[in-house]
Amino acid sequence: MTDTPTDVIGVGNAIVDVLAHADEAFLSAAGLQKGAMTLIDAERAESLYRRMGPAIECSGGSAANTMAGIASLGGRAAYIGKVRDDLLGKVFAHDLRAAGVDYLTPAAGEGPPTARCLVFVTPDAQRTMQTFLGASATLGPDEIDPDLVRSSKITYLEGYLFDPEPARRAFVRASEIAHAASREVALTLSDPFCVDRHRLEFQHLVERHVDILFANEQEALALYETRDIGAAIESLRGRSRIAVITRSEQGSLVLSGGQVHEIPAEPVPQVVDTTGAGDLFAAGFLF
Repeated sequence: MTDTPTDVIGVGNAIVDVLAHADEAFLSAAGLQKGAMTLIDAERAESLYRRMGPAIECSGGSAANTMAGIASLGGRAAYIGKVRDDLLGKVFAHDLRAAGVDYLTPAAGEGPPTARCLVFVTPDAQRTMQTFLGASATLGPDEIDPDLVRSSKITYLEGYLFDPEPARRAFVRASEIAHAASREVALTLSDPFCVDRHRLEFQHLVERHVDILFANEQEALALYETRDIGAAIESLRGRSRIAVITRSEQGSLVLSGGQVHEIPAEPVPQVVDTTGAGDLFAAGFLF
């Protein structure tokens, strides 16, 4: 690291994505819940990988994608995430650094292998993700670099990482360091099923530690157990300085300073793949 301040540091699951096309029949036969991110074990990951069609492998993970997006827009980005010292771990580190992101988290010398996410993209461009967290789930408070957090304008936390208990403590530690240095903390809720698993903890995190919140409509509804977007907006008021709710083809809502700003979606001729769409929206909003 240099003395130049970092614009955003991401904390998340360090994952290698494996993307392949699939049809509805495949999802049904494999017992996959369309559009969701489901955590799986190593045996299930191997089984699904064998059944996948031709695939593309690339380094990913929600927060890592966002940091790469920020770097591509000219921002200075850094990343904290755990890999194993195996082939995929080396690929992940190389790809992230090649994208212009500072990545210094030491690789684990033992334990589970580097995480991978099997992504099945259906003809309607929806993505269904099956994630083996592997080494990424071992990230804990000790991996949070205090100097790096203090030097970053924003610390961006990935909700997908919230499942393991050590990672929850890492989130709180990063948030406390950031706020002690008069920096801001951003959180992406990541997935409605993730919110369902940790609703009370996420509510606590948002109320106590988060300045900028990102959620899609279903995640925002799940956070406050409502089916009414208006009710979700009212529940979010005053919880964070800025809250952003993406609504697919309906665009997005930005809550700031007591006001709600509606941002229309940008029409495109054809949607090909929605994998990572929210991640790069976050990068575009921050810069």
